[in-house]
Parts: sequence; structure tokens; C-alpha cells
Amino acid sequence: MTVVAAYDAYADWYEDYVSGRAAPYTRRSGDLLADLLGPGEGTCLDLCCGTGVRAETLRELGWTPLGVDLSRGQLRHAAARMPVAVGDAAALPVATGSLPAVACALAHTDLPDYAAVLREVARVLRPGGRFVHIGVHPCFVGAFANWSDRPRVLVDERYADRSYTTDAWDPSGVRARVGAWHVPLADLLNAVTAAGLRLVHAAEAGPGGVADVLGLLALKPAPPA
Repeated sequence: MTVVAAYDAYADWYEDYVSGRAAPYTRRSGDLLADLLGPGEGTCLDLCCGTGVRAETLRELGWTPLGVDLSRGQLRHAAARMPVAVGDAAALPVATGSLPAVACALAHTDLPDYAAVLREVARVLRPGGRFVHIGVHPCFVGAFANWSDRPRVLVDERYADRSYTTDAWDPSGVRARVGAWHVPLADLLNAVTAAGLRLVHAAEAGPGGVADVLGLLALKPAPPA
């Protein structure tokens, strides 16, 4: 399946958005990333790094961030924050078994086949390596969820629809611009384990008692002795 760098047309807008209007969400998801990944050393691949807003968080934990994204427009901003490379998340320009950590933050709905991306994550991780997924909460965020009457969220039958859509309750937000592929919760969890990763911990965060972000920590098991 051909992957299109949809964010190229919105890279400058998105750079302002994540540090402006969406700054609370950026901070909340960044805190969850830090809690799940934890301190470490060596390279942490910031997969689908976008404008590179996670680089500082990774450095504060002791990691050396390296960003990969398909969008050259986004990477213009990310390059000021860390070393970057253009790459398809489903065919990473990274050697097998070479990385101690991979983080993918707020990107899984931008990818038409997240299961294939998770298989690539498992390939590039060394045994014992950490993978952290941070994403919009699959149960409460998507075209099927209306947040216009916060803190109440109205969820409809489109939760089961996995197709790409630009439908969104907020016409001025990200999804109305670049669209999204929905990944239901069971699909997400099953894809992690099917890739050969061991799910260790899950965490949620959100305002007003309703989670709008889900985080997962998984490890690549060591091969049998």
C-alpha cells in the first residue's frame, strides 16, 4: 500500500498547533511517554517523529533521539531538534536488532497498516529492547466520538469502522485536515503481541476523568536459550 506524506501540506500549521492550541495534550502525552519508557541510554528511535516535539523528553530520560518520518515538511522542523531521516514506518532504514528503544507517539492513526509497522519495530529492536506506543485512545477518540459536550463523550456505531476518513467533530483540528485510520482497541493490542512483542504495561490519561490518550509499553523477548 502506498503511503502518502499527508502532513507535508500542514507541516508549518502543525508545528504551531502542537505547541499552541494542543499544548496541554502534547504535554500530557509526553508525560505518559516518559513514564512508560523510563530512563535509558543509547539511541531511541522516534518513529513518525513529526516536528520532533518528543526529542527533549527523550534526552531528559538519557536517550539519544533519532527521528524518522515520511514527511519532509515535518522533518524541516524536527531537524532542528535531533538527527532525522526520511523513511517509511513499515520499511525502516534501520538494521535488524540494532536499537534498544523505539517510541511511536500520536502516529498510529496516520498509518494505513499499523500491524506492519509493529512488525518493523520488532525487527529493529534488540532482545530486551523497549517499545512505547502513545496514541489517541482507540475507545474514545475518532470519527465515531463527539467531544463537543465535554466532559461527556458520545460514541456511535462507527467504532467498528476501520476505514480512512476525514470525519471529525472538530473541523479545525488535525483529523479534519489529514484524516485517520481507526484501530479498535482489540486490534491494537493483538497487533502488538502478533508482532512478537510482549506487552508489559498499559496506561491512560485524559482530562475530566475521560481518557483521550493510551500508552503501551512492550518488550522484545530474548530468544530461547
